[in-house]
Amino acid sequence: MIPTRRFFLSPFVGITVLVVLLALYFRSSFRSPSNERLFTAEELALYNGTDEKLPICLGILGSVFDVTKGKSHYGSGGGYNHFAGRDASRAFVSGNFTGDGLTDSLRGLSSSEVKSVVDWRDFYIRTYTYVGKLVGRYYDSQGNPTKHLKGVEAKASRGAQLLEKQKIEEAKQPNCNSQWSQDEGGEVWCDVGVPRLVQRPLEIALTGQMSKRCACFKEDQLDQAGLEIYKGCDPLAKTCRV
Repeated sequence: MIPTRRFFLSPFVGITVLVVLLALYFRSSFRSPSNERLFTAEELALYNGTDEKLPICLGILGSVFDVTKGKSHYGSGGGYNHFAGRDASRAFVSGNFTGDGLTDSLRGLSSSEVKSVVDWRDFYIRTYTYVGKLVGRYYDSQGNPTKHLKGVEAKASRGAQLLEKQKIEEAKQPNCNSQWSQDEGGEVWCDVGVPRLVQRPLEIALTGQMSKRCACFKEDQLDQAGLEIYKGCDPLAKTCRV
């Protein structure tokens, strides 16, 4: 008779195998689109890059993305770590990465700024793995969009329409050429026509502020109201220092 060998696993080895299997299961379910997850703010905060056993996640407009493949940027010590473990939608356009600036509230932002935040969300959709939703301002406890998200998307859509309208209007009057150097300062010029500053009327609706641009006008157009000559520049000069 051939003796039978018996193998025994120590309790320690058994527990280790179980932990590994659970970790693999957790990671696969975490990344699977069919297992969309609802996060609380406290849960999302765990994925801030400080625990190397966990993925790194961030939220934007309530959508949560796994950005672990960008660990060098979003991990501990990375230049974008302030976005990890939270929804800091406002900071994507405000540039305020401290204190109250790291918030998901877009209150007071212009339509073009809100559009920029939505564009950032689209960037993460294209570039990283979507894993779920953050319960709070933009999604309710059932994962349904709130009035805040619907309002943001409507404002962004309006911003896109205004930007396109502004682009079409400004194409009718060509922009000046321009250059700047530290030694010589700035200069604007026209290949055809002469430089004039002109207001951008749609800018108030887009940004909440009035701004001007440099456009080129032919001599028979210079009697239009609202055209401004650059200070110190000859009225018919094709080039002006700025």
